[in-house]
Amino acid sequence: MMDRLPREVIVHILSRLPLTSLLSSKLVCKAWRSLIQDPFLITKHLSYLAEVGNDPSFILQSNWPIPDQRHFLDFFDHSEGKVISKKLPTSTTPMNLVDSCNGLLCMYDITCRNVYICNPFTRQSFSIDLPKLVDHPSKVGRLGFGFHQTTNEYKVIRIVFRRKLKRNHPNEDPSTLIQSEVQILTVGTPSWRDLKTIPYRFKLSASNALVNGRFHWLSKPNKYNMASLLISFDLETEQFQKVPKPDCCGSDMCLRFLSVVRGCLSAGAFHENDGRLEIWVMKEYGVKESWIKEYSIGTYLPPTLTRQETRHFAYSRINPNLYVQVLCVLRSGEILLEYQRRALVVYNPQSETFKEITFPEMPTHWFKTIIHVGSLNWLHN
Repeated sequence: MMDRLPREVIVHILSRLPLTSLLSSKLVCKAWRSLIQDPFLITKHLSYLAEVGNDPSFILQSNWPIPDQRHFLDFFDHSEGKVISKKLPTSTTPMNLVDSCNGLLCMYDITCRNVYICNPFTRQSFSIDLPKLVDHPSKVGRLGFGFHQTTNEYKVIRIVFRRKLKRNHPNEDPSTLIQSEVQILTVGTPSWRDLKTIPYRFKLSASNALVNGRFHWLSKPNKYNMASLLISFDLETEQFQKVPKPDCCGSDMCLRFLSVVRGCLSAGAFHENDGRLEIWVMKEYGVKESWIKEYSIGTYLPPTLTRQETRHFAYSRINPNLYVQVLCVLRSGEILLEYQRRALVVYNPQSETFKEITFPEMPTHWFKTIIHVGSLNWLHN
């Protein structure tokens, strides 16, 4: 039956399969194997995943006690209480996960010199070695990996903090002591390019957020000023600029992290008075007045953290919401949270209830979780 269908109809059908089913379909026959590896179908499949708005999938990486352990989590059947997990193959050299974009992972190895891009589901194009980080290899700094649709380019940005040794003049502004060096690599070019030095030090505990072709970080101007700044970097123009922040909590010190909520820039704010976590969303990018408080989450301590004896939680003194990261909002309206990189929790804002997510072989110590669209995409597509 399938052999008698036009090629475009077969492509239309295959492009709507989940990734795991698409991989299995490669074993049907040589013709299907060739078709599924065709860049046109791969691009169509990736576009379909973006259009349908399914719950996202994730890559979870842990380097302790066993290095370079990565798991793929699929929330496709989460509405029925199911989370599919798949252990991914390891690399010959332990890797640190940077970010994910269009089904591709960016990683760097333990030598801090080599940066790689790979697709964890296609063995035939497992990784490419980008130009080496030749200067200050022991200090990787902040790395970001993204794609800009206008330029059709993948880029990797690297930001390394450098503190000036001393003031040039006694009355020099202390903020001038804060400097970070910026390098950028357009994937496919032979070398990194040096950009200007910027007067920011981005928070190591806060993830970046890629929205509208721009990376976003939280920063502070100097060690004497605790106010958080919201800084963006445009992948097309390669320019930094400040982004208006939400007016929340009555204090500039409350911003804790950035995330992406339904395609919009989002900021998490810890409310010092009652300990609640507020999630603010910028509905219209770049417009300060469009920031609204979308969610308010009460305190919760996952059972996994309760059982673990860890010095990072003094339960009587520290609010667990200080260590929360919003990963995404699911189609059901529930919010997927990560607590201190040790527990995954689904929060229902309607009932204000929490449910911890676990799966076989889930790491019991520190891990990193990033949104990852499972795809057969590769750079030539």
